Amino acid sequence: MRTLGTNDWMVLNNIIYQMNATDDLKAMRENFLIQMKLVLEFDSADFYIIKDTKNHTLTSPVYCNHTIRMDTNAEDKWEGIENSRGFMYGGKSQVYRESDILSEEKRVETKYYKEFFAPYHLHYAVTMILARKNQFLGIVTFYRTREQEDFAYEDLLILDILKEHLALRLYKELQTESESDDKVTVHQCVTLYNLTKREETILRRLMDGDENDKICSELAITNNTLKKHILNIYKKLGISNRVQMFKMIRERE
Repeated sequence: MRTLGTNDWMVLNNIIYQMNATDDLKAMRENFLIQMKLVLEFDSADFYIIKDTKNHTLTSPVYCNHTIRMDTNAEDKWEGIENSRGFMYGGKSQVYRESDILSEEKRVETKYYKEFFAPYHLHYAVTMILARKNQFLGIVTFYRTREQEDFAYEDLLILDILKEHLALRLYKELQTESESDDKVTVHQCVTLYNLTKREETILRRLMDGDENDKICSELAITNNTLKKHILNIYKKLGISNRVQMFKMIRERE
């Protein structure tokens, strides 16, 4: 029976740190699978996420040592194993082995096993269902060949430690994307709210974070004139301050 040593805990702490420190979500997921090699023995792995908070469509897979064909339909892949969709859409993060769901005899006879395991010499699998606030967020699966042993309790414990941290990162990412989708660009503001050319220029400077003095100097206008332009912009946009402005408009086109 394996116990987690000091080095294991150091690796787990670093994995959790990298979950939050890596800005690019795809890079974070790829790095996560690579780092997991340090604390979990597996032959291949994949990591899918949902497209957005409004549906459960799995998309954007990343892989580690993957042999399963890349055109696999993600939904079909987990459709074939009994109870898996119940886990996926149950609204809670979970970790389970496929051997805990079906007996060995039944599993090897399923279409799911014959299509996604046998052709690639894979046999065992452990899955992380990632969810937060009743929202399914993604799924990570680690695979082993028949020559290996099935994933042990200690392996599930490692994944159980990480699952909520990983789910929180995905949840925050989707929330940020959702908020961004509701915002408009400066260019759209010009069209939607009939901003003048000067108002567009000032709005862009404000969105860039420029101070009033800098804007006045570069545009050769007085502070009072700038304030009048800003008030006109706020009035047209139906807002009253810069905080509302940043909530309404994207910082990048």
